[in-house]
Amino acid sequence: MSIEKILASAPVVPVVVIEKLEDAAPLARALYNGGLKALEITLRTPIAAEAVKLMKAEVPEAYVGTGTVVDKASFDASVAAGADFMVSPGVNDELLALAKESDIPFLPGAATPSEVMKLASHGFKFLKFFPAEAAGGTAMLKSIGGPLPHVTFCPTGGISLTTAPKYLALSNVICVGGTWMLDKKLIENKDWQAIEALARQASEIK
Repeated sequence: MSIEKILASAPVVPVVVIEKLEDAAPLARALYNGGLKALEITLRTPIAAEAVKLMKAEVPEAYVGTGTVVDKASFDASVAAGADFMVSPGVNDELLALAKESDIPFLPGAATPSEVMKLASHGFKFLKFFPAEAAGGTAMLKSIGGPLPHVTFCPTGGISLTTAPKYLALSNVICVGGTWMLDKKLIENKDWQAIEALARQASEIK
């Protein structure tokens, strides 16, 4: 499975921080039932890898990946968890080399135009980008995407259900992502119905 097919499975890839293993399966089910086929679980907590396994077992039809992959240790943890894809928040030569040797689809992240150019020169055609409203948002993506028609972006950060459509309207954008869709309190309160409703709104954006 290529990263292109995974990202094209839904217009939104929610980034989720799992703090309690008991929440992993019902959260995955709620998001999937709401129409989100790809989920990114950050590796910020010790139980993240275990959560990936539980979520994949709950919704085997979904693509469950890991984010915050920044070094070999987090890369190996993603592989061990059986992640369907991996996401890095930045440019790291060692990590890029590991990614090229791996069979798991990899989405490297960039925060500046120069980082985008570096990743493109390494042969990566699908990039995660952090435009944020304050950084120029769609205008920045347009300026970068114009000279690089062969590169596709999955922007995240500073994006909401309201602003997502303008990003998805750009020709170089295949999906959007971020923690914006999931208020931490919804997970803490185990409000799976509200989460499913939000997922449905997000899955119908495009």
